[in-house]
Amino acid sequence: MSTLNPYVNFRDEARAALEFYQSVLGGELTVSTFAEFGMNDMPESADLIMHGQLETPAGFTLMASDTPPSMTFDEGGRITISVSGREEDELRGYWDGLADGATVTMPLEKAPWGDSFGQLTDRFGVNWMFNIGSADSAE
Repeated sequence: MSTLNPYVNFRDEARAALEFYQSVLGGELTVSTFAEFGMNDMPESADLIMHGQLETPAGFTLMASDTPPSMTFDEGGRITISVSGREEDELRGYWDGLADGATVTMPLEKAPWGDSFGQLTDRFGVNWMFNIGSADSAE
């Protein structure tokens, strides 16, 4: 089953924000830093959150990450819609449809964690990210 969730971007505050949201909403929080994903070419970002995910008892999933100093942080583009799942044909179809007239900021291709990942801004200025997990990934 595919999911659609909010994904919030921060500048150096993702950990604090996710911990705050966990204190309010409850649930299990998992975080991974840039260093944990082998992004050793960015020492200033080593301890920043590359991906954080809060799963709440109510069934909410909230994801977040830090924007490294080497990337532009757009305060107005702080929230992205995240689409994820293992249904590759279905999700690539959504990607292809949204990519029509969009600005692709990261092509949908194999990522360091083994899944296919891509990002785009659709023709209406809405940010989207896709993560297509392989059948053997934990997603």
